[in-house]
Amino acid sequence: MADAVIDLNADLGEGFGRWTLTDDEALLSVVTSANVACGFHAGDPSTMRRVCALAAERGVRIGAQVSYRDLAGFGRRAMDVPPDELADEIAYQIGALQVFARDAGSRVSYVKPHGALYNRVVADPDQAEAVVTGILRSGAAGDGPLPVLGLPGSRLLTVAEGVGLPVVTEAFADRAYTWAGTLVPRREPDAVIHDPEKVITRAVGIARDGTVEAVGGEPIAVEARSLCVHGDTPGAAQLAWRIRGALASAGVRVEAFA
Repeated sequence: MADAVIDLNADLGEGFGRWTLTDDEALLSVVTSANVACGFHAGDPSTMRRVCALAAERGVRIGAQVSYRDLAGFGRRAMDVPPDELADEIAYQIGALQVFARDAGSRVSYVKPHGALYNRVVADPDQAEAVVTGILRSGAAGDGPLPVLGLPGSRLLTVAEGVGLPVVTEAFADRAYTWAGTLVPRREPDAVIHDPEKVITRAVGIARDGTVEAVGGEPIAVEARSLCVHGDTPGAAQLAWRIRGALASAGVRVEAFA
């Protein structure tokens, strides 16, 4: 793939009170986009403010990582939330983060669902429409339509495109894929890839060639403008640096999409 370019995003601000999970400062020296937890699966006001300030200082784009209201389950438990209520909760989360992004001299540049909500809106049109309604309801697109980051072919991106929101496709180097191009659920064995060398190889393949090895060993096509580096894995910052170096060596330019 000539002139390959990709964004590196990571989930950040995933702490609450005295509990911390992600090495935000280290990751913000590597990634180009920061998916900041907005308080529903993780995050609190002080953490959100601190991450926004660091991101703005380093020129990293700030994204609202919205979730079901599920602090106890880290947003990874399936929930049934009425669409209008979900739309309000999405708007609420984006608005809260926008306060701290603006205070840091930046802004919310995109939206990405987290965990169970991310997986749900791949195929559920009602929940996908609720997320998009919430994005529009937040008013955060005052500087222009707010991009939506998600899985290629998902209902979320289809609905977002339908109302004029820009969509950005992403891929995961450390997650197993089905032959249909969806993520293997975390509850299943080997859903997360822990071998750093394999993760790095997959990252380069996604960015340069637009392919990734699915379960069973067959390569499948993946369309990705952004590559997610999970911030909650051990040694995440070091792995992110290695991925970025491997991408550069492969002739892939790392650049924010928003």
